[in-house]
Amino acid sequence: MRIITILSLLIIGQLCLASNYYHSNERPPAFPREFRGAWVACVYNIDWPSKSGLPAATQKAELLKIINKAAEYKLNAIIFQVRPNADAVYHSKYEPFSHWISGKMGKSPGYDPLAFCIKEAHKKGIEVHAWFNPFRALPNASINTAKNHITRTNPSIIKNFRTYKWMNPASGFARQRALNVMLDVARRYNIDGIHIDDYFYPYPQLHKNGTPKQIFPDGKNPAARRYYVDAFVKQMYTAIKQVKPYLRVGISPFGIWKPGVPSGTTANISAYKHLAADSRKWLKNGWCDYLSPQLYWRIKSDQSYTRLLYWWRGQSAASASMRPVWPGLAVDRIMSTTDPGRPASEIINQLTLSRKIGRNWAGHIHWSMKSLIQNRDGISTKLKTNAYIAPALIPPMSWIPSQATAPPRIKISNSRNNTKITWPKVPGAAKYTIQTRNGKNWRSVAVTYNNYITIKGKPNAIAVASVNRIGISSKPTVLTKR
Repeated sequence: MRIITILSLLIIGQLCLASNYYHSNERPPAFPREFRGAWVACVYNIDWPSKSGLPAATQKAELLKIINKAAEYKLNAIIFQVRPNADAVYHSKYEPFSHWISGKMGKSPGYDPLAFCIKEAHKKGIEVHAWFNPFRALPNASINTAKNHITRTNPSIIKNFRTYKWMNPASGFARQRALNVMLDVARRYNIDGIHIDDYFYPYPQLHKNGTPKQIFPDGKNPAARRYYVDAFVKQMYTAIKQVKPYLRVGISPFGIWKPGVPSGTTANISAYKHLAADSRKWLKNGWCDYLSPQLYWRIKSDQSYTRLLYWWRGQSAASASMRPVWPGLAVDRIMSTTDPGRPASEIINQLTLSRKIGRNWAGHIHWSMKSLIQNRDGISTKLKTNAYIAPALIPPMSWIPSQATAPPRIKISNSRNNTKITWPKVPGAAKYTIQTRNGKNWRSVAVTYNNYITIKGKPNAIAVASVNRIGISSKPTVLTKR
């Protein structure tokens, strides 16, 4: 009886503390908006897993470390590679499990890596964009393949080029297969986006005069190849939006559209000619929801990061589509053999420029997560303590018609040093933002997929807003201490 009385008093005490808050018309400042992504590559075990064939528990622990680090650095998106080379990092009816994961193509790793990644990332308020390579069949022809790999089931569409086996983009079957696997994932998994990289046609080796040493053996000229790739990109965007309009479709092309564009920019590779990638056209036509050109060069170089970013964002600003350009930043080149002596400050300066160049374009993606975890030259420390002081919400896709969800009905309960905030899930909401105020200063605390959160301390005011899948935020519900 005495125990029941004590528990009752504790409950009443908590309710009294909660009743110290009342609904207020106060409005906090807008929650920060910025796309902060990082690529997580499985091919060649670049980022994850550390090597193929590890036990499922070890793979999960490594992936969880990546997700936890992303949350610690206040990133809000992971670009997770799920189709490195006509294989799958998830349960697929079309393609075999990737040997980069299980150690043998077609062998199950004992769990579903994509499903695990989504579940754990969403716990941390992090989006998962499923990253596909559309046409690479094998990066090295010596890799042992499963019986249901496309090189064995449909050898007529495969072309040999350098070390690669490549699905011919001129083949309607190859284009449809790439689209089918994307739509399959879009339908079955709770992903937030679909992402493709720059490998439409494989990179050639070049002579000193810039001509390719090898010609892709399809009998097509560059214009014909661009026609097939353009058709694929347009169809991909349209089809994904028909399945789930809220999925963000992202493309990450080579950082220079053509050599000499913009003026003063030098490049050996022509993405437009050699890779059949007319990415400026896709941007202008709105065939993506974001473009992430790989701007991996320094600010002061013949491939100036600043000059290129101005040009890319200018192409979007001049078009009707107005899609955001979120540059790829080469964290892996910090103190590397590729770029000896590059300091972490180069990336910080590039990030700062990405916030200033253009209008309402905040966002960037780091290549790649492994280098962030290595904290090269203190880059991750600098991000946490300087560039990413507060969490950020991903900018909305304003070009997609959508209505804001309702404000959440929040309840507050206090313990000794913590405040727990709960609310019923809001129909149509995907995420929630939490802000607190002590004194006069509001602070952005978190983005969460959950309908509850526990925060330290007992703030003077609390604001929670719901966010729909398009990224549009509701009016916040604000409770203020009496």
